[in-house]
Amino acid sequence: MQKLSLRDLDVRGKRVLMRVDFNVPVETRGGKIRVTDDTRIRESLASINYLREHGAKTILMSHFGRPKGKRVEKYSLRPIGEYLHSLIHHPVIFSQDTIGDVPKKIIDHMGNGDVALLENLRFQPGEETDDPEFAKALSELGDLYVNDAFGAAHRAHASTIGVTKFVPKSAIGFLMEKELKHLKEGLEKPTKPFVVILGGAKVSDKIGVLKALMEKADTILIGGAMANTFLKAQGISVGASRVESDKVDLARELLDLAKNKGVKFLLPIDVVEAEEIRAGADMRNTSRLSPQHGITDGWQAVDIGAATIALYQEEIAKAETVLWNGPMGVFEIPEFGEGTIAIAEAMAQSEATTIIGGGDSVTAVKQAGLADKMTFISTGGGASLELLEGKELPGVAALSDKA
Repeated sequence: MQKLSLRDLDVRGKRVLMRVDFNVPVETRGGKIRVTDDTRIRESLASINYLREHGAKTILMSHFGRPKGKRVEKYSLRPIGEYLHSLIHHPVIFSQDTIGDVPKKIIDHMGNGDVALLENLRFQPGEETDDPEFAKALSELGDLYVNDAFGAAHRAHASTIGVTKFVPKSAIGFLMEKELKHLKEGLEKPTKPFVVILGGAKVSDKIGVLKALMEKADTILIGGAMANTFLKAQGISVGASRVESDKVDLARELLDLAKNKGVKFLLPIDVVEAEEIRAGADMRNTSRLSPQHGITDGWQAVDIGAATIALYQEEIAKAETVLWNGPMGVFEIPEFGEGTIAIAEAMAQSEATTIIGGGDSVTAVKQAGLADKMTFISTGGGASLELLEGKELPGVAALSDKA
């Protein structure tokens, strides 16, 4: 790692401004906001506890939701601060403002080992535009800056890149370090056979990733709605399924590219089709897909079928490294989640290094109760994809280089 690490900083007695990613799923019950998946908060604890143990004054900042530069009460980070308090068993002082006198006064009264949390960065219009004045105002709250928000590292915002211009040293946090180790360094030369599983809605979201991974993968398994565009490219009827009609030619190009590179590129050989996408809808497994036997007119593909599950399980069992990004179907509806859960189970049983590359795949693995069986689970959706694509993440590039 060419960037300064949190370990490289002398933090005792210093105000350490740390960008975290507390943009977590929540629900409101009885007027109270409750965190439903605390992965990102728990993953930040290594850095937070390190700073506390080493006598830093830790000032945390994060975005939450999309308030678009305005103060929106339902996007306040106050409930997240209360939740963090329950995890670290130490008070988390909440600042109802992001910059200015309120946080300054709070920080002035902090002792070594104390933790404060600023209000939602995106309440400020200057955050997403990387406004230099807002970035400078943030920097005045800290002596040192640490970025541990991998989920926001692909964003060129004031709190991820702007602030680094106004602090003497900026470093990478432990979560960010771990993400880069597994998703970048670990996949530079993966142990082979290397199997990549890609799902989700759109081919267009995964073009760069597909092209980049074709340079390294032995086998690529496709699922989710993006499979429909590839099936259509092969002349198979997709019924009323979601499809990117303007990307059919691109799908053909990608199939040709895989062939030229000697990559085994597998599409569903059967699917679960449903009359509509809702719980309790009529559904059935199709026969083997071909140009003569596609998805029924008016019906939609909602999951990979039984034969495809068996085929994909076989490929996963042979792998030494498996990377998975994107569900195999509409897994949010339990009846349509069998294929996604089967992939998670196959990976859990595998002897391979198993990497879950962010997004809905993480939710699926957690729902299946298999998170502890995976080698690594990423906390970033878009950031994971950009890293896998080989792009440089602005939030990492902006940090101080090691001397």
